[in-house]
Amino acid sequence: MKTLVPKALRPGDTIGLVSPSSPSPDKERIQQAVLYLEKIGYRVKPARHFNCRADNRHELDRQKLHDLHEMFADRSVKGIFCLRGGSGATRLLQDIDYGLISKNPKILAGYSDITALSLAIYARSGLITFSGPMLATELHAPSPYTEEHFWTMLSDPDRTHEIVNHSEHPRNILRPGSGEGILIAGNLSVLSCLAGTPFMPSTKEAILLFEDINEEPYRIDRLLSHLYNAGLIGHCQGLLFGQFRREVMRFDCQQPLIDIFHYYTAKIQNSIPVAAGISYGHIENMFTLPIGASCRIVASDGNLVITTTAAVTR
Repeated sequence: MKTLVPKALRPGDTIGLVSPSSPSPDKERIQQAVLYLEKIGYRVKPARHFNCRADNRHELDRQKLHDLHEMFADRSVKGIFCLRGGSGATRLLQDIDYGLISKNPKILAGYSDITALSLAIYARSGLITFSGPMLATELHAPSPYTEEHFWTMLSDPDRTHEIVNHSEHPRNILRPGSGEGILIAGNLSVLSCLAGTPFMPSTKEAILLFEDINEEPYRIDRLLSHLYNAGLIGHCQGLLFGQFRREVMRFDCQQPLIDIFHYYTAKIQNSIPVAAGISYGHIENMFTLPIGASCRIVASDGNLVITTTAAVTR
């Protein structure tokens, strides 16, 4: 399938707002995010059912699908930002009009539960999507690190992007080496739900990057074993682990989790680089990742360089 590269955002563009996962009770944060986007030069267009609630899941899913399709079809909308994560996005995958998305490729940004949409849209349409900050969780008051990397990724079509860790996030090289492939990243719990479905992109010769939030080590082990048993991580070209807590990951006090990472490092090909502690996840200072873009890793005992190709076009 041909990779579709969305157009870069420019000041004055209209950004559509959707809520494919859970609603947010914090209307003040949403308003702050809208004001932030307008302040830096963008127009904002909430979808018809943005942040709506419904007791009937069938009706709620119908509203979410309507909004998603309307925003992709609306030629005045140049990018689509998600409200927050939570749950519910996986219920939409069977009914999304992927042909509509293929005909109207544009930026879609969100992470956590939005992992389901990002991976399904890439798998079924070839469109590069962006795993990054959302309205009610980061964009109401983004940190300088999150802000810089988000807008550079979405608006600069002329450069490759280096994933440079935040200074507070120590990296752990579990195995040195180099690898190159398509970047497949997201929340581990959500991503594992797609295994065995037509909405999971091929991970053969891919660079994989997983994050999660406040899951016990035994749960992380179970999720990774599921992916390994499904044949999804044994033949990748690189394996990366982001953050798994809101607080900074300290390798000296999270030994059970590091032991699990070492275990799966030993299960994959000997030449494949593996590293942990990447600035990606449910954290204040997070990097934005282009799902479906080409990615390269070079890991040595004291250094880690991760680069992706430009994920937007003019």
